[in-house]
Amino acid sequence: MSTPAHLDPTVRHDMVFLFDVTDGNPNGDPDFGNRPRMDEESGHGLVTDVAIKRKIRNTLPLAADGDSRYGIFVEAGHALNTRAAETMTANNLDSNKKRLTEEELQAGRSWLTERYADIRLFGAVLSTGDTKALGQIYGPLQVTNARSFDPVAPQQHTITRVTQTTQPDIDKGESTEMGSKWTVPYGLYKAELYYSASRGAQTGVDSRDFELLYRSLEMMFDHDRSSARGTMTARGLYVFSHDNAFGNAPAHKLAGRVSVKRVDPDADLPPRSFGDYVVSVADDDLPAGITATKLIA
Repeated sequence: MSTPAHLDPTVRHDMVFLFDVTDGNPNGDPDFGNRPRMDEESGHGLVTDVAIKRKIRNTLPLAADGDSRYGIFVEAGHALNTRAAETMTANNLDSNKKRLTEEELQAGRSWLTERYADIRLFGAVLSTGDTKALGQIYGPLQVTNARSFDPVAPQQHTITRVTQTTQPDIDKGESTEMGSKWTVPYGLYKAELYYSASRGAQTGVDSRDFELLYRSLEMMFDHDRSSARGTMTARGLYVFSHDNAFGNAPAHKLAGRVSVKRVDPDADLPPRSFGDYVVSVADDDLPAGITATKLIA
């Protein structure tokens, strides 16, 4: 049985991922009091690639259901140097050597890519601490910042709670504690993902990695709920698969085939739900060698 085009790790893939947020903060900016990130000139909302990859990292092990091949290297509470150094011990590599042989380098990196799915997909910088000689693993999967289709209007809400943080405040007669939170009333965002088959061969990506990646993109917001993020939902995942590692068409032309427009472009009110948009994919005249797969639509 042949591998479906969108699961083939030996060919190039270009992906378009749509998601939305309702009454939440999809990605706060610590430089602006955790206000939702924005393009200051256009007012469009932004979600960084780092935030998207964090959610993928959090969800992959759940989707893998305990498979040891889906450990996460960049994980809260674990020092990167300590984890990276494990491969030096496991492969009897000398951390004092400034340069490793090609065989030693391959062994050290392969040990990590086999155990950590995020290194296998996103790569890792290993040139710190006792692993300087391992250099950098270039990941095959690149993720862009997500941008909203329309400008967003972040709102700051003052909130209170009925008790104080410290007993002395209560003794002074203070009865409430003030705070604030930011939300976006609604925003539909688009991110793009690009997979390089040549780099995927170097890190050992296989078809199951793709299966779990797609499943994680579909389900990751369901496993990342918080009152601050409101309601976030995956709305579309479209994969354009080439029939070779180099590719048959530029990625931007393929991504441009996913069109998102307002149902009523002359509406006076800003969009407030996914129903205010219509999504279409021009997949009837694809370039030769390109297969389009709608995984969330």
